[in-house]
Amino acid sequence: MPTTQGALLRLRNLLDLLDQGAPAEAFQDGALSDAEAGAEAAGDAAVIADATRVALRIRRTLSQHRRREAELAALFDTAGDLARLREPDAVLKAIVHRAKLLLGTDVTYLSLNDEEAGDTYMRVTDGSVSAAFQRVRLGMGEGLGGLVAETSRPYSTGDYRDDRRFRHTTTIDSAVAEEGLRAILGVPLRLGTRVIGVLYAADRTARTFTPDEVALLSSLADHAAIAIDGARLLDETRTALVDLNAASRTIEAHSEAMRRAEEAHDRLTDLVLRGGDVTDVATAIGTVLQGGTLVHDAEGAELARAGTDPRPPSAQAVAASRAGGRAVFVHGTWVCAVLAGQELLGSIALTGRADLDAADRRLFERASLVTALLLLLRRSVAETEDRIRGELLGDLLTRAADPAGLSARARRLGMNLGHPHAVFVLHTGAAPRPRLLAAAARIAQARKGLAGLHHEDVVLVCPAETPASGPASGPEPGPEPGPEAGHASAPGPAAARLADALRQVLAGPVTVGSAGPVTGPAEFAGAYAEARRCRTALCALGREGTGAALHDLGFLGVLLGDQTDLGGYVRQTLGPVLAYDAKRGTDLTHTLRAYFDTGASQSRAAEALHVHVNTVVQRLDRIGSLLGRDWQRPERALELQLALRIHQVNRHDGPGPDGFAA
Repeated sequence: MPTTQGALLRLRNLLDLLDQGAPAEAFQDGALSDAEAGAEAAGDAAVIADATRVALRIRRTLSQHRRREAELAALFDTAGDLARLREPDAVLKAIVHRAKLLLGTDVTYLSLNDEEAGDTYMRVTDGSVSAAFQRVRLGMGEGLGGLVAETSRPYSTGDYRDDRRFRHTTTIDSAVAEEGLRAILGVPLRLGTRVIGVLYAADRTARTFTPDEVALLSSLADHAAIAIDGARLLDETRTALVDLNAASRTIEAHSEAMRRAEEAHDRLTDLVLRGGDVTDVATAIGTVLQGGTLVHDAEGAELARAGTDPRPPSAQAVAASRAGGRAVFVHGTWVCAVLAGQELLGSIALTGRADLDAADRRLFERASLVTALLLLLRRSVAETEDRIRGELLGDLLTRAADPAGLSARARRLGMNLGHPHAVFVLHTGAAPRPRLLAAAARIAQARKGLAGLHHEDVVLVCPAETPASGPASGPEPGPEPGPEAGHASAPGPAAARLADALRQVLAGPVTVGSAGPVTGPAEFAGAYAEARRCRTALCALGREGTGAALHDLGFLGVLLGDQTDLGGYVRQTLGPVLAYDAKRGTDLTHTLRAYFDTGASQSRAAEALHVHVNTVVQRLDRIGSLLGRDWQRPERALELQLALRIHQVNRHDGPGPDGFAA
């Protein structure tokens, strides 16, 4: 039915409204009135009504995108504030103000825990008008904020004064009433497992906070925690610099060489404060001292190198420097331990300077302090990221609610849970669990996955391999496939390669149970349980140091699996024989069943089959060539007999849903 000119004009008007960002009410004005609907063709009225509904959906989608863009921009701005090392009070005020703008609440505020007093106090407020509210202190467990600080969990209430979940006190209730607050949301500020404060958003009218608002406020709380921890580290750095500069001034009064040491030290610390990395520091040390420089971590892995060839650190030299607190000269190389108190963070080595005098030696030792500061900063950032990844992994493996929230958190870490992933559970008795976890974390970082501890298990989640993109060799799961890469394959081969690689890294056997591939947050908990059962089965079967999936364990895997795939088991166990019979019209399957039914006797099998014993021998030879030389081993024979029984029942009843009857 042709569209009238009036209908076309109304459709054009809908597009103009979308372009102008008009409110939802304006779209309803574009619909046909009853009188107009009578005048226009019925088809035009239906087209216009349907177009109006589509336009409203598009408008809602655009509004959601604009809101998410605003939230991301605020988070990026907050991260920029941290990167510019502004004063911590200014950063916290900016975070609290952005929370107020993004959540659209009347008041936002931030409290910090006072470990000595055992309570929490107001640090920053935005939108507050009550002086009593701005000075209030909450005991641990008191009120909503005290409960958040005590339990390290977000809490919200639509109407605080009538919510009996919280421990109400006269002081808190009076301050809240004076401020006129009703709806309150509080999320913890966490450093590792320690809660240092609470970030709040509150309204003076009753309302319900959405999961997106909780997630957004939690992200801002993470930034606030980083700002506070960064301020603490900066204070420690400034304290150390004050001590070092005081020592430099004392030395400068006695020697020109010591002034050179001070200038070099300032150059290194400025490099660190401007965001230089370990390589920049190593290069600067080598330039100042006119030698080659190497920096290693506490495990002996090279972190940076400038002007020299790679070489492992001398454990003897590092131990001597750590014990004496001074640089030592061993085999033509100066070595200085990098310490944070009594903790060994690594070492630095200087080559090509056997004639290092006392002033340059002290400069080299001071360079180790600057290196220690830099490594501490790096570790703080890494711990924060590991905590975020570990929390996401734990939520995935426990069937946490809000799959959309989990997917969004994963995307912020560079993961796409909509693509297939494999789950691996690792176990070893040859190395401490932290070493196994560190090795798994390196693989997860390389493969854009997750690694962490869950119920005392070391768990690794990585994008699953595909037939097109899986690695030709190597232990780790392949790169994340695109939509065109095909279906993800079973993770058993990847688990075996992972076990081999970890055995080389840890110098001992590592058992790897695997499951998957899974797609979507809801499937990870089940895959973890299956991978854990597989790892337990491997250990029980005496196959420590190997990797597999339940599918690779034969009938035991069928029994332990959540989904019984009898057809797959029969095909995996008897496939070559079934294919041979189907192609050549033979019945080797019947001969094999008769052989086992007669107690593995060739002569009795010949009688049962009514053929000559030589015929049975020839058929068994053919079966051996198809199944492999070990087909009569007890474990293999048991697998074959079970598969024959299943196949016999299936043929008698007809092909089942798996369709595995020959």
